[in-house]
Amino acid sequence: MDINCRRAGVRLFNNREFFECHEVLEAAWTPEHGPRRLFLQSLIHIAVGFYPCQRGNRAGAIRQLNKGLRKLDAYLPSYEGLDTAQLHRDVRAALEHIESDAAVAKCPQIRMHTLSGSGCGMGI
Repeated sequence: MDINCRRAGVRLFNNREFFECHEVLEAAWTPEHGPRRLFLQSLIHIAVGFYPCQRGNRAGAIRQLNKGLRKLDAYLPSYEGLDTAQLHRDVRAALEHIESDAAVAKCPQIRMHTLSGSGCGMGI
């Protein structure tokens, strides 16, 4: 995945601009093949899942978030510098709130791993 695309997708997701995040990631997903394609698809499903949640479509949110989590399972605990394990836990917790018809107090954030000892981020 292009580093600029990844940065844009992460920034949009973390700013709760889920529809726009989906658009950026889908543009990166289209030409991909192999494991990266399925990884991008997992992120797209998650972003798409939070979009209907914002609009009150609980069933759509549940369906898309479950798809995203199932696909993200293959990329734990990290992939391409992203902390997929933390994302998985946070999305699972949000999904449990949605399934119980409770409000999601805080949407998950996509976190980047930092290089050990350097203090430098990997991409954002």
